[in-house]
Amino acid sequence: MASDFVASSEHTGLLPRPRLEATSPRYGEKAIKGALFACAVLSVAVTTAIVVSLLLPTISFFEHVSPVEFLTGTEWAPAFADASFGVLPIVVGTLAVVFWALIVAIPVGLASGIYLAEYAPRQVRKVIKPALEVLAGIPTVAIGLFALAFLRPLAEDALPFLEWRGPFSVGVAGIAVGLMIIPLISSISDDAMRSVPSGLREGAYALGATKFKVSTRVVFPAAISGIVAAIVLAASRAIGETMVVLLAAGASPNLTLDPTASILTMTAFIGQTATGDIATGTIQYDTIFAVGALLFVLTLTMNSFAIRLVRRFREIYE
Repeated sequence: MASDFVASSEHTGLLPRPRLEATSPRYGEKAIKGALFACAVLSVAVTTAIVVSLLLPTISFFEHVSPVEFLTGTEWAPAFADASFGVLPIVVGTLAVVFWALIVAIPVGLASGIYLAEYAPRQVRKVIKPALEVLAGIPTVAIGLFALAFLRPLAEDALPFLEWRGPFSVGVAGIAVGLMIIPLISSISDDAMRSVPSGLREGAYALGATKFKVSTRVVFPAAISGIVAAIVLAASRAIGETMVVLLAAGASPNLTLDPTASILTMTAFIGQTATGDIATGTIQYDTIFAVGALLFVLTLTMNSFAIRLVRRFREIYE
């Protein structure tokens, strides 16, 4: 092989180039590549199976119920003798919980993320960061009981001028869900802001900017794509929450924006109904899958919109 290199170099007048690939096959590397490919195929197959499992009963449901009635109806009573399949009340209830959750989680989560990334000393950050991650792992049942036993009486005492009509409240449920997703927003936004190159900070300081201006006008805009991703991920987590809203918001499908009222969310309906007491193949059984399919479409639409925002505002540093 060496003589071939010498001959080729003498013939062409160029220096021989070293071989970049190993002469012997690397079976371990090929096995790792095959395992990674299998994982990718498995994820696609699982997603496809989820879509198919939702699609078939949903088609059966819409053979009996008009899509227009389902999407625009204002009464939701699928188990009654005179059944009504207007999904609008539980969609509005779901969005109301997400709204109140984001009202709480976005300012608190972003403020804590900015503090951890720009202000917190090293020793303080070592304590707060793991504490936030532990908070994110608290069981949702415990958070729901906390909302029902502590947040609901606290809200009634703090806001006596509101008309509290029962133990359940969409506003309290939203606050509880917001407390649950705060660690998600703060942790991801902290990582996004810490990934901003230090040269941007140093340049701003050289121009006489204060710490607050550097944090809010330099670092925050530079990390906006990661911050948007954190908020969207938290919103998706809030949409899919079941136990907190089932315990704190009740199960009344009311079409209302009153934060003190009891409501029913899409996930709570699925969790409450899919208990095995409904006969397979009935329209009540197919209702579960129709609501699940709508929830899947809502989440997919929101994530697609967020991806477009992230790509639009993404900053690439080299």
